[in-house]
Amino acid sequence: MEDFIPVIAIMAFFGTIVAIFFGPTYLKSRDRRETQATVRHAIDKGQALPPELIDAMTRDVASKLPSRSRDLRRGVIWLAVGFGIAAFGLLSDMGWDQQEFDNIGNGLLGVAAIPATIGLAFIVLSFFNPNKE
Repeated sequence: MEDFIPVIAIMAFFGTIVAIFFGPTYLKSRDRRETQATVRHAIDKGQALPPELIDAMTRDVASKLPSRSRDLRRGVIWLAVGFGIAAFGLLSDMGWDQQEFDNIGNGLLGVAAIPATIGLAFIVLSFFNPNKE
């Protein structure tokens, strides 16, 4: 029995992560399916759909469209993450006297280039995006 405790702990940890990410997605898709079934049933019965229902169904789609301000905001956040990782790499490289850790800052600078490049791409996209908020 004591051999299974670490296995159960690991499964519970990763199961929690999966539940946090996929639980809301599943619940939202189930809600959408039920709403669509209700609308389909109302249309089959010949009832007119209220404009509030149509607005509520299209509001979610319209809120996910890319816009200039959303792209700019994402770009600034990604650029700040890249700068933060780069600063951590530069600062962590200063205090090491051991030979084993001399190149840790160079590796973090390389890793920092990825979110910084994504941020720059979002900022450039914000200038070319025709959708305004």
